[in-house]
Amino acid sequence: MKRLLSWLTGLVVMAGLLFCLATPSGVQAADIRNVADDKIAERGDKVDLNNSSVRRFQQFPGMYPTLAGKIVLGGPYESVDDVLSLDLTERQKELFEKYRENFTVTEASIALNEGFDRINDGQYR
Repeated sequence: MKRLLSWLTGLVVMAGLLFCLATPSGVQAADIRNVADDKIAERGDKVDLNNSSVRRFQQFPGMYPTLAGKIVLGGPYESVDDVLSLDLTERQKELFEKYRENFTVTEASIALNEGFDRINDGQYR
């Protein structure tokens, strides 16, 4: 009896899996996106000043970690030039101007700014 019950259970599970695979749900893998994916697509290859962590600034020599920390904590920004209103040294202003074309600003998103993720997003070398 136990063996029959286990066989029947297995058949029901297999039939359910086949039914799910055969039924078109209308949702393709390419349609599944979240807020973070949309923000990454919106910024392109630039660093989003409102939605990036300090680690994103490592690619710009001299900006990480001091200037990057000031920029991340000073947001949100309405334009890239708003960074210049922060309390920056002349050297920091020069560095920012040097790399200015590499930055963009999009609306701040809680999905990318919650908790301490903007300071330490867990990405290590």
